[in-house]
Amino acid sequence: MNDLSPEYYAARDVQAEASERMRRIADEMAVITDKDGNLTRGETERMERLSAGFERAQSDYAAAQVKWAEVSEVEWRAGRLIRERGHTPRDLDDDPFAQPVENRRGRFADPWSVNGDQWAAKHSGPVEMRSRAYSAIEQMAGTNDQRRETMTKIIEQFDDDDSRLSRLLLATSSPAYMRAFTEAARNPSQLPLLSQEEVDAVRHVRSEARSMSLTDSEGGFLVPFQLDPTVIITSDGSTNPVRQVARKVIATGDTWNGVSSAAVSWSVDAEAAEVSDDATTFSQPSIPIYKLAGFVPISLEAAADASNVAQEVSRLLAFGKGTLEGTLLTTGTGSAQPTGIITELNGAAPPVISATTNDAFGSVDVYAVDEALPARYRQRASWMAHRSTFNDVRQFDTSGGAAMWERFAADVPAQLLGRPALENSDMATIATGDDYVLVFGDFDNYVIADRIGMAVEFIPHLFGSNHRPTGQRGWYAYSRLGAESVNDAAFKLLKV
Repeated sequence: MNDLSPEYYAARDVQAEASERMRRIADEMAVITDKDGNLTRGETERMERLSAGFERAQSDYAAAQVKWAEVSEVEWRAGRLIRERGHTPRDLDDDPFAQPVENRRGRFADPWSVNGDQWAAKHSGPVEMRSRAYSAIEQMAGTNDQRRETMTKIIEQFDDDDSRLSRLLLATSSPAYMRAFTEAARNPSQLPLLSQEEVDAVRHVRSEARSMSLTDSEGGFLVPFQLDPTVIITSDGSTNPVRQVARKVIATGDTWNGVSSAAVSWSVDAEAAEVSDDATTFSQPSIPIYKLAGFVPISLEAAADASNVAQEVSRLLAFGKGTLEGTLLTTGTGSAQPTGIITELNGAAPPVISATTNDAFGSVDVYAVDEALPARYRQRASWMAHRSTFNDVRQFDTSGGAAMWERFAADVPAQLLGRPALENSDMATIATGDDYVLVFGDFDNYVIADRIGMAVEFIPHLFGSNHRPTGQRGWYAYSRLGAESVNDAAFKLLKV
């Protein structure tokens, strides 16, 4: 901001004062409603006065918001208000009641205007809904350019002919829903104080979720699209190496169904002769979807003091989900949970390569695994092992003559025999017995089926072992995930 007019600061201050007044009233009402038993006559009268005061503050706030938006628009057009891509002059969590000023760079000044409007939704075709989704990605708050790129790819690659993912994105990324989620995260006991617009946004999200069968519960809040850990992990990366290199798809049902086939067998035919039957056989791999759940406790003080509690919750959810996924995608049993890559390959099937010497690991075994993988998979292949296994490999050639290892920039994985080497702390280390310690293959043939639409249930008070409150709230989060190899021939697994 530079040389802004007094009107800008005045409008902003009026809005901030109204927002603070609403917050104080809400806090005082919470103190009264949290008391056990019936309210006294004085408390009832006080609640009535507070409710009337809150309504007046809401009215003042709405008028101030309109004025502030008008002044901001004038300042922006005059070149005095600098806006970065997709961001408003203030962060959403600075004021949970705020309606961000529209960014008018996209095709739609308000891409979310179709939300909850049945007539508009009915007459908005799939192309328009996708265009609105792209515009919303550009304008939504609480995210960054890296996640914007990932969200755009999700819509481009996985949206169906009915634009169901675009509709879900528009529903769960709207400013009204973001405000409702933020307020619910801060103070779930005050949900009745949500504005009508925010209540409508929550209802619309639940309606879209039910139509896509994204959640079996109607009571939870779907995490806003820009904060969904599924998007965050895909976008920002994680310590889960399987997710980094595997093929990721979006599932909208209880099972993801794909199509696979062997290569078409060509033949040499004589001139003017009938072509031979070179038909291939198609199969339909299916991946069942399972529920993953996590619980995030937070103290009342932390919830009240944190200015960016919604983003912090998404970070915690992403960390917990990534930790569980790292184990499941590596060693998941496939029984009531996803099938991990090691579990998939560790039978007596061709993918398993036994070490030259039992319970011993040498450079000859690395070369044997490399040579065993067919060339068509080796071009896109990656290595994966525990760090201790890679440390053993580093000690095979102390003089460097074999050039087994290559190291580039710090943010680029080291390469083993010219292919990326990814550390996986969930894989086995070398000990006595059968240890599956090294995977080499094209992980595009290991499919992770995500269900976009993580939901969160708010638990207003947690209790200790003596059934007394601990001064904490809790968030119970759940999502759906499936994973499995769709082509074991694309991998080789070393057994030591």
